Amino acid sequence: MAFTIADLFEHAVDLMPDRIALESGDRTRTYIDLDERANALAHKLRELGVQPGDSVGLYSKNTIESVEAMIAIFKARAVMVNVNYRYVESELEHIFVDSQMKVLIHEREYTPKVCNVLASTTTDILARIVIDDGSDVAVDCSDENLAVSAFEEAIASSSRARDFEERSNDDLYMLYTGGTTGKPKGVIWRQEDVWRVLGGGIDWYSGTPIANEWEHAETGAAGGQLVRFPVPPFIHGGSQWAVFQSLFAGGKAVVYPDFDPKAVWEAVDRHGVNVLFITGDAMAKPMIDALEAGDYNTSTVVSVASSAALFSPSVKDRYLEKFPNAVIVDAIGSSETGFGGMGMAIKGQSRVGAPTVKADPNTHVLSDDGKPLEPGTGQPGRLARSGHIPLRYHNDEAKSAETFVVYDGVRYSMPGDTAVLEADGTITMLGRGSMSINTGGEKVFPEEVEAALKAHRDIDDVVVVGVADERFGQRVAAVAAVRNGVVPTLQSLNETVRQELAGYKCPRSLWIVDAVKRSPAGKPDYRWAREITDSRPADQSL
Repeated sequence: MAFTIADLFEHAVDLMPDRIALESGDRTRTYIDLDERANALAHKLRELGVQPGDSVGLYSKNTIESVEAMIAIFKARAVMVNVNYRYVESELEHIFVDSQMKVLIHEREYTPKVCNVLASTTTDILARIVIDDGSDVAVDCSDENLAVSAFEEAIASSSRARDFEERSNDDLYMLYTGGTTGKPKGVIWRQEDVWRVLGGGIDWYSGTPIANEWEHAETGAAGGQLVRFPVPPFIHGGSQWAVFQSLFAGGKAVVYPDFDPKAVWEAVDRHGVNVLFITGDAMAKPMIDALEAGDYNTSTVVSVASSAALFSPSVKDRYLEKFPNAVIVDAIGSSETGFGGMGMAIKGQSRVGAPTVKADPNTHVLSDDGKPLEPGTGQPGRLARSGHIPLRYHNDEAKSAETFVVYDGVRYSMPGDTAVLEADGTITMLGRGSMSINTGGEKVFPEEVEAALKAHRDIDDVVVVGVADERFGQRVAAVAAVRNGVVPTLQSLNETVRQELAGYKCPRSLWIVDAVKRSPAGKPDYRWAREITDSRPADQSL
């Protein structure tokens, strides 16, 4: 059985060669076109010296070419390195060196940064392939001794034949994750394992593993074509896998390079999008603001699915107003666990705080000594996943030993999230344990306070952190951006919070900012928030 990304895609090509696989504006790729172009690029990678297991960097926004590059890398049995296009040069230096990439595929606009890093750092990079993005910057670096190819020339000059050796389920997939602290870390998976937990290799609803490698393609060929639109950047694993799921099953994936709330709904209208993938409030809130203010045809939408960041109840309810017959999904997971469970939003029944989800059978809540907690105790524990989990972190034995642990003969992935196992077997996520605030001996998780604050009419976005307090050790602090320039009082904010949470969880200090800083994947930047609270007095305090 070949449960690899390239093989699963090729099965769809063989059954549905003339279907449109990718669409962006007026541009399209059929399955056969995508396959042949990816074959050619994979042959070029081999020509440049890339061998199975070598790393290839991809430094690009969401484009048709970036999807072609991803498929090509996997066809060549190489390991893709997702390079965050927002990185500054010091961060690029880390990932270029740490990943040991042999070839870098990048958009032309990033050439100056790439050249600066290569000039100042020793890397394993042997060649660059440059995607023309319409910018006019020079593609060559001064004093460069690397082979440099234009993306289209690399494809045009190489064989389009699908004549690669047999692949292995042990071929690797790596996802670099920045998390909330520290330098980016590469999480290494076997391709079969990551497909099981992110690509539909285990049925999302029944938990039944798929046994037939052709099942995705055969199911897609027998039915209509689903149109998916992954809005987050492909540096985010959830967005990559939304595209892969589409390609395995003969679907159409809509891709656009930049996030613009109005443009999202224009694309939905233009392409007849069925399923939207987003990352929490960072995308959901400006999108629903734009939808409520505009006039768009969204009749084709059957689902809006969020993952990787807080999707607050007040925002979910606004989506349910606009899409009363659609499925609004809030999923949990991480780069270290894959899919962990999901919840369906029901109007008026959304719990304030972090999501409560129906857990995957391999998702657990453990005590500090590794024992499974009983349902309904209310005791916070450590979220863990067993079964199909990563092998390790790349080049970090200490972090691997801390995250991938064995209790009573069972190997778990435990990335540091805290959760509660409810009486009905669902799991309530509380947040990353390292981000929790200890105020007078009480533990407060930022995400539940953020969700409560976002229900206030004047709060546009907010991040919650702990700041030093002489009496309680720490107090809860909010760094917030407001709507329409209206700054609420702390008393008003806390009236909203107290409707859902205990009084000790109310923020005691407030900093107002023009905009809340988030990662490209929509995750809150807690380091940035702490810099704000450390750099100036609070705008309001109690």
